[in-house]
Amino acid sequence: MYDVMILGGGPAGRTAALYCARSALRCVVLEGTPGGQMALTQHVDNYPGLPDADGFALAQKMREQAQRAGAEFVAHTAESVSLAGNVKKADGFSAKTAILATGASARRLGLANEAALLGRGVSYCAACDGAFFRGKRVGVVGGGNTAAGDALLLSRICSEVHLIHRRDALRASAAERQALCGLDNLHIHWNCEVTELLADEFLRGVVLLSLADGSSEELALDGLFVAIGRVPETGLFSEVEQDARGYLKADETTRTNLHGVFAAGDVRTKPLRQIVTAVADGAVSALAAEKFLRH
Repeated sequence: MYDVMILGGGPAGRTAALYCARSALRCVVLEGTPGGQMALTQHVDNYPGLPDADGFALAQKMREQAQRAGAEFVAHTAESVSLAGNVKKADGFSAKTAILATGASARRLGLANEAALLGRGVSYCAACDGAFFRGKRVGVVGGGNTAAGDALLLSRICSEVHLIHRRDALRASAAERQALCGLDNLHIHWNCEVTELLADEFLRGVVLLSLADGSSEELALDGLFVAIGRVPETGLFSEVEQDARGYLKADETTRTNLHGVFAAGDVRTKPLRQIVTAVADGAVSALAAEKFLRH
């Protein structure tokens, strides 16, 4: 019987583990994707004090620090949970409290052959797969910070980068937009969306639909990186109250509607999802769990 069971091994889960262990709480982290999205980010330049960090290395350091404090880590993806009772259970693990930090996964386009082309030209992580397309033509779908960052990264190694956005302006921050200016190999397709993936064994292009006039055109591509947002990993948590988009509702102390259950990081309803806010949630959730156990 653990004091705290943490589901998720991203920055929120690993920080929660560190603070729980430092409070002399026996805690275990069940991490299906070690490091979460942070570990898939090649370049992190907005984490205070670390202006040029590697996401994977930062994730590893967080884990090692929590382990030194006494936290346990298990490579395991929970398949069933029970959170409403006094004992919180996930598969064969039991604890007095639970911190849900499962994060969010990449949103898909929803096209017919999208899943079949994963690893065959379609990717959701430019930092992970960009090197496979060195010197080739690639597309990036999206208009936020992730899409802009992916386009910037790929522009350094690919011959052409086509940024495809369904609106007439990017939602990315001013800094990200400025970084894109002046890239000779970047082409932006405004008011367009991908309606079809063209492929034989591997992706060879896409069909673009113009939302302005309804016309369609084929665009030859060797790779397509999808960066259109995230979907919260909350499928197991039907007992916990969620908002309209499926994120877990939790107050600023990270408490959910269930006693002894807390939500931290990208999985919960919040205005900003960044490594720094996930880390803050992790620390707050550990304090909330410690207070719950004490009282």
